[in-house]
Amino acid sequence: MPVAVPSPTGGARPGGSPDDLAAVWAVITGMYLAYTAGDRPRIDSFLDPDATVFDSETPGLIRGKAELDDVRDQRPSTEAGPRETGLEAHGETIDVFGHLALARYWLRIDYAALPTRMVRNTAVLRRVDDSWQIIHLHEDLQQDLVSGIPRHP
Repeated sequence: MPVAVPSPTGGARPGGSPDDLAAVWAVITGMYLAYTAGDRPRIDSFLDPDATVFDSETPGLIRGKAELDDVRDQRPSTEAGPRETGLEAHGETIDVFGHLALARYWLRIDYAALPTRMVRNTAVLRRVDDSWQIIHLHEDLQQDLVSGIPRHP
């Protein structure tokens, strides 16, 4: 995965040190690597236990690990649902504000028998000691899963 590039100088966006930008992006990409491996405990290691999530498939705000586990447990199994064949986080813009980081990026999801899905994401991370944890994740579906037609012109 490419390493995030600092924001241009000026304006309200601070960018961040190369080490912080790389560490934040490693949390994001590590979470998706754990997802593709089916490793829920590893996914959870990147999330604050009280993290909130706006999941692209769930109408309400998910609050904390217990609610996230409920949502996960209600999803169809890989045998019953669409089979994913690829997952790629890309196009990242990351800014660090002291002990908080804001990551914006695209997630491309490829399927065996369905069109590619593009999901726009925003993650808010908090520095805990010398590492980063996601405290909020917002997914925004940009293409209809069945037709492949963008939702917004």
